[in-house]
Formats: sequence, C-alpha cells, structure tokens
Amino acid sequence: MEKQSVGTELPKKQRYGFLDSFRGIVLISMIIFHACWDLVYLFQMKWDWYFSDLAYIWQQSICWSFILLSGFCWPLGKHPVKRGVIVSLSGILISVATTLFVPEGQVIFGVLTLIGACMLLMTLLDKVCRRVPPIAGMLTAFFLFVISRDLRLGYLGFENGFRLNLPEVLYQGKAATLLGFMEKGFYSADYFPIFPWMFLFITGYFLCRWVKEKKTDFMEHYLKKEWKGFSFLGRNSLWIYLLHQPVVYGVLWMMDLGGVI
Repeated sequence: MEKQSVGTELPKKQRYGFLDSFRGIVLISMIIFHACWDLVYLFQMKWDWYFSDLAYIWQQSICWSFILLSGFCWPLGKHPVKRGVIVSLSGILISVATTLFVPEGQVIFGVLTLIGACMLLMTLLDKVCRRVPPIAGMLTAFFLFVISRDLRLGYLGFENGFRLNLPEVLYQGKAATLLGFMEKGFYSADYFPIFPWMFLFITGYFLCRWVKEKKTDFMEHYLKKEWKGFSFLGRNSLWIYLLHQPVVYGVLWMMDLGGVI
C-alpha cells in the first residue's frame, strides 16, 4: 500500500477489527458503570466507593476512549454528514426520553450529542486539518483539551497552576452551555459540551492520520486483529447505547422486587 502524504485523502473502505473490538470492550465497561449509577442514584444504594477517585478515573477512561476513538475513526468512515446527523438525532432522542421518563437522570448535551456535533464540525475542518502535520496537530489539539478541561468551571488552565479566569457574561444561555460555558443551575447526568471535548476528538483524528501515514507493518497487523464477540458489540454500538439503559434499569428493578438489591 502506498504511503499517504499529509494532504491526500485517507482510504475509507478498510475496516479495522481491532477498533470495533476496542469499542466493544469500552461499551461493556460503560454498561457496567451505568448499572452502578442506577444503583446509587435510582435505587438509593449506599456505596461510598462510587464517589472515590478510582471510580472517577473509571468513568473518565470510558469517556476519553469513546471520544478519542470516534475521532480516530472519522477519517476511515463513509458519509460523515449522514453519520453525524444520525448520532446527533440519537442524542436528542436520549435527551427527550430521559427528561420525560427519568427527570432525575435527564441527559442534556450528552456524549452522543457531542460526538454527532464533532462529526459534523469535522466535515468543515477536515480540509484545513489535512494541511497540518499529524504530530503537530495531535499535540496541539491535546494541549488545548488539557488547558480547557475546566472550562465549565469558569477558567482555562489548571486549578493549582496557571489559571485564566473567564468573564461570567460568557456563561449564559443554553447555546453557551452547549459550547462548554455552563450556565448556573444547569443539570445533566451526562454533560459533554463541544469544548473541551472537541479537542480530544480532533486528537484522535490526527492520531489516525499519523498511523495511516506511517503504515508500519506492526500497526497494520495490530489494527486488523479482532475479537469476534467484542467486535460485534463495537459494530452495533449505537443501537446498544440507545437500548442498554432501559434494559439495565429493567433488570435492576426486577432484582429489587425480588429482594436481591
């Protein structure tokens, strides 16, 4: 296979089994985490560990993996606008369903809304980003992600280091909240604004560009490996994501009726 130059399009017909398998593994981790959330917040289970640093790291590992992987897969897929619209509409569906049926766990501007928006925005940014060397783009995007991690709290930088406080006027309205400038009183059980998370998505995009440009035998061999069960889950991740929470809640509810929990 010929080496891709920085400015050329990446092939989009190749499917890498490892990516589907990895997505499937992360999906299982997410389902287990959401089951724990249900137990704590909906079934009132007393579980101090859920609020520990380890639980937070677990939750963040799921978020980072999904968003980074989505960015990585963007250059490999077809019909980015269609995919972006479908994922965005799925995010809206979850927002409507949770607001109507589980208001205490409503999801506004959740991870699917974010990923759908990133897919659509990337169709506008792709031509510019393809002119940027992958390593430079990856490092820059990740740096921007790190320094804007606490944007919703009112500042850029780090809590105990360099910190640039932002004016409160930015933090007003739902549009600002979608961007990452969270208005006072806003609540969502799953809040993923465009910033800083778009920068992590772009990091994945440039990581894919770098891997495809290098095309080492090791990476090509590694990415084509798959684990059938996990890859099946990964290929059907959107449907599983949409359906898993009602199923998990239903199972826990029946267990609660039976006195198991």
